[in-house]
Amino acid sequence: MNDTVTFADVRQARDRLRAGGLVETPCPDSIPISELCGCQIFCKLDYLQRTGSFKERGARNALLLLPTDQRAQGVIAASAGNHALGLAYHGQLLGVPVTVVMPRFAPLIKVATCRRLGATVVLHGETLAAAKAHAEELTVAQGLTYIHGYDDPAIIAGQGTLALEVLEQVPDAAAIIVPAGGGGLLAGVTLGVTAAKRPVQVIGVEPATMPSLTAALAAGQPVDVPATSTLADGLAVSRVGARSFGVLRDRVTRVVTVSEHSIALAVLRLLELEKSVVEGAGAAGLAAFLEGQLPELAGKKVVLLLTGGNIDPTILPRIIENGLVADGRLCRFAAKISDRPGSLARLTQLLATTGVSVRDIEHDRMFSGPDVTAVRVICTVETNDHAHVQRLRAALQEAGIAVTFATPDAQSSAAK
Repeated sequence: MNDTVTFADVRQARDRLRAGGLVETPCPDSIPISELCGCQIFCKLDYLQRTGSFKERGARNALLLLPTDQRAQGVIAASAGNHALGLAYHGQLLGVPVTVVMPRFAPLIKVATCRRLGATVVLHGETLAAAKAHAEELTVAQGLTYIHGYDDPAIIAGQGTLALEVLEQVPDAAAIIVPAGGGGLLAGVTLGVTAAKRPVQVIGVEPATMPSLTAALAAGQPVDVPATSTLADGLAVSRVGARSFGVLRDRVTRVVTVSEHSIALAVLRLLELEKSVVEGAGAAGLAAFLEGQLPELAGKKVVLLLTGGNIDPTILPRIIENGLVADGRLCRFAAKISDRPGSLARLTQLLATTGVSVRDIEHDRMFSGPDVTAVRVICTVETNDHAHVQRLRAALQEAGIAVTFATPDAQSSAAK
């Protein structure tokens, strides 16, 4: 394949991948998510691929297009996880040796799975850019073929097959919401919707902490943004791919950014309403709805691409708790009460009357201040919603208890 990526390349990739090795994932409608978003939502469950993400599409397509000698020598890639997993799995199926360079922050589950699938894993650097630079060095030193995770023509074409499946499953979809990291999936989808022969909105979503695509669109070309942490680690890209950007810049409808609180809440909503464990990157599209950023889609048929489900089990409980805080269902406050017998009992009785459930109480005399007759109590409680938190606050103030709520900004604002 040459450097130009076209709709014809996506269609050929679709035919190539239909021969086997991939799951044609379902795209059912979701009643609870539809009610939440105010439109008819269909969830494309691409986290059901064998390695848990859409990245298998581009990986297999790229491997199938390799000349015989390059297949024998092997391939290498830099990846935070899902591209590495896709290459490792399909490299194993196709008999292609795979080396992946992963940044040290890569989720442990993805590192372990790559190794289990037979890939050689090299951990290097604190950012994807550092991992990529090292992978390029190894490419030359070992005579390997480098397969870029989001800016390789074969990768873009392979990811675009997702759009073709969506249009077969939901032929009258008005919009497709796409998580946007390096731009490979978004570029492929903007090409793939050409098959509809009618307008289909393609909206990209990226974390506000690393808005590399938003910055590129503003500058008219890919630019660097600071590398920061995000729950959507699969979208943690400091600079979008030049080739991907060239494809999508005039085709994408628009791009929105979402907060970390909204990403956590989206993971929680999908877990509760869809019984689906979706990683932060895969849940980004729903986060945009939770923030009310897509009002123009009200009442329309919309497809959410749930692109990955590889959450590190050690991180999942923290993401769920972040989501509960953002949802107003978990809060913490510090109260100063008398250190006399019965004072703590009266506080817990007040909490009981407001209907909150106490998760944890810390009785702090050491750091409660110079007043030796008072004690500081730190309470973590479970509540129903933001309104319930406000009722709790009012009840404590009415009882004359000095209290400070240590909740993030997102908890004090309305969230669906």
